[in-house]
Amino acid sequence: MKKILSLLFVAAAATAYAQPKTITQAIITTKTTITSPEGDEDGITPPPAPEGAEQRRFIIGGDGETKAVTTLKGDLIKTFTENEMSRTTIIRDNAKKLTTTILEMMGNKTGFYTTDAEQEEMRKRMDSLMQSRGTQGGFANNNSGQQIVATDIRYVEETKKIAGQQCKKALIVNTRQNGNKDSSIVWYLPDVTLQGISNTGGIAAGFGSGGRTTAVTSFSKLAGFPMQYEVKMNRGRKMVVEVTKLVIDKEIADKEFDIPKDVTLKAAKDMQNGDGRMQIRIGGQGGGGQ
Repeated sequence: MKKILSLLFVAAAATAYAQPKTITQAIITTKTTITSPEGDEDGITPPPAPEGAEQRRFIIGGDGETKAVTTLKGDLIKTFTENEMSRTTIIRDNAKKLTTTILEMMGNKTGFYTTDAEQEEMRKRMDSLMQSRGTQGGFANNNSGQQIVATDIRYVEETKKIAGQQCKKALIVNTRQNGNKDSSIVWYLPDVTLQGISNTGGIAAGFGSGGRTTAVTSFSKLAGFPMQYEVKMNRGRKMVVEVTKLVIDKEIADKEFDIPKDVTLKAAKDMQNGDGRMQIRIGGQGGGGQ
């Protein structure tokens, strides 16, 4: 009887040990790099600006490097993103299912907020628009409009250090409605998860996309936290996302998630045009957010 009890205890201890550790406070610095084949250009011309205002179109997924710092404390997540064009701050409250976005450009700040339900409605309208144009958010157009119906994660016996952490390799293989398959290479920190965060970086990290920040939508099934991953995009482009620094031993102050006093917030649904896209005006009388 003692031997049986001892074996049961060992089995229970092994099961408990195998459970991933969930981090509730962290600071993650991430670099996203998008590259195109030589000679490829976006070829997108901004629409005419209304009289008395300067209007610019933000091309999410354009070439170049974007750095982001994500701060986590319980149900609150803040992501600060900076590139050569703009600075963006996202404050996500998972408990309230509310996302606040603050965009800084040309010395002006524009702020807007949206609920998860509103984001889902916006996403459906955008997906419909992208399908009609034969694109899917800048990703490979041979899969445009084809939802993922199955995901297979294949773990590979390879390791390497990323941001001082020993990571393992995996392949995420997605099968779509039309039968096409696409795969992404992921290097992950084993047995560690971050509360409310499946991954950082990506083409829409600075626009509060309700957790869907990249074409890789299966990170929640990964046996750890993704530290580096690659995604194929249309026209032969490639996106590489890498965590360059991970801090999990620092106390995060509540004030990190305060809305700046110089920002006037608007509802995102009041800033849409006819096809559901956001319209953000920079410059003109009153500046951003007015």
